[in-house]
Amino acid sequence: MCIGKNYADHVKEVDTWKVASGIAAPDIPKHPIVFTKAPQAVIGNKDPIIYPSAISSQVDYEAELAVIIGKEGRGITKDSAMSHVFGYTILNDVTARDLQKQHQQWFLGKSCDTFCPMGPCIVPASCINGQDLQIQCWVNGELRQNGRTSQMIFSIPELIETISAGTTLKIGDVIATGTPAGVGSGFNPPKHLSPGDIIRISIEGIGILENHVK
Repeated sequence: MCIGKNYADHVKEVDTWKVASGIAAPDIPKHPIVFTKAPQAVIGNKDPIIYPSAISSQVDYEAELAVIIGKEGRGITKDSAMSHVFGYTILNDVTARDLQKQHQQWFLGKSCDTFCPMGPCIVPASCINGQDLQIQCWVNGELRQNGRTSQMIFSIPELIETISAGTTLKIGDVIATGTPAGVGSGFNPPKHLSPGDIIRISIEGIGILENHVK
């Protein structure tokens, strides 16, 4: 499971056209935006991201903290939510922006094979505070994203409460908590990925997730 628009600075960069045109302010969500990625999109650290050139020319990266569920539950409250968290890892929510726009929903553009790199390890929740970690992303050595998980609009307990209200969370479920500003589509002109690019994502206390585009 994934969360969209969960950092205010990322909302501002994706809604730049609204602000520039004076049409409206950035669309800050009032409730968590929840979507899914296909499980077959998952790959590991150092595995290649396969560029789907037959269907996309706008492949993007999104550095995210991923929460690993360690205790099953439904109707979990914010107060008890953290007791259901086993640990944390790094996730790159790779996205084909053109597919995302074409289909007017997020599943297809985010579920291409190899579009969910995760790793390099799982760190137990008892070892780090997942709600205040530095998160950074480099593409070919250029720092693109630099934020903290404390900047989330909706906290980890709020996300767990929302998702589990009607859906049972199982052991091993993964919640990708959203990305800070600095995605490729947020630049003018856009800085989308190309074959040969190397993406390195670092989250404080976890390590570095590195993948190259093939």
